[in-house]
Amino acid sequence: MYTVGEQLRQWRHRRRLSQLDLAIAADISARHVSLVETGKSNPSADMILRLADQLDVPLRERNRLLLAAGFAPRYAERPLDGEALSAAWDAIERVLRAHEPYPALAIDRRWNIVMSNRAIDPFLAGVAPDLLRPPINMVRLGLDPRGLATRIVNLAQVRTVLRTRIARQLATAPDPELTALYEEFLAPGSEDVSHPVESEIAIPMIFRFGDRELRLFSTTTTFGTPMDITLDEVAIESYYPADADSAAYFTKPGEGTTTSFQAG
Repeated sequence: MYTVGEQLRQWRHRRRLSQLDLAIAADISARHVSLVETGKSNPSADMILRLADQLDVPLRERNRLLLAAGFAPRYAERPLDGEALSAAWDAIERVLRAHEPYPALAIDRRWNIVMSNRAIDPFLAGVAPDLLRPPINMVRLGLDPRGLATRIVNLAQVRTVLRTRIARQLATAPDPELTALYEEFLAPGSEDVSHPVESEIAIPMIFRFGDRELRLFSTTTTFGTPMDITLDEVAIESYYPADADSAAYFTKPGEGTTTSFQAG
């Protein structure tokens, strides 16, 4: 197990900061940073969290830093559907429902779907049953040929976007399971050819249903200043139509929304 100083040094390197950069940001001396990293100074819990805050260390990893230094963890990890996080669960539900008739879903740090609105349901028709067993993974669902892959017109481009996002995520907070998912579905290959998007406001996902194409772009929302690990790792993916024809699909009566869907 790495010492707290070694871990802090690793995080500083990931953020591409010098000891002086970190010292200035944390309002301490560069010598103090050096002493902490080399194990010649034992930092207090408050100092660890002060440095972690400047290094933008995720809450889960802040607990590991504290444990490595002999302190108790500061951040709880409670189930999203439990009583303690009921207000957050309700908030996510409200956001997802308010986004209807357009699709939206909430994912965890490993891209597992924890909740979705009704507009997602039509996209799941015909998906292999094993891909819909909880926890449903958004990356696997989208890129597996038995999932949505055969319906995504610009699959190579979507894969490239996901590769960039998850590579950035892994650089920020390494995770073995997410790394395995990346290697299974997102390792660079010769089939990755760019799709021209000069006229787009954002890179779309283009779905084909029969002879109809739906063009959607997405936004990502996270909780501000969370103090719980679960909330720190939840993100809401909201999809919007990229053109009038796609918008018409979702607003036409009888299309775009069906029954509620949730995955835990």
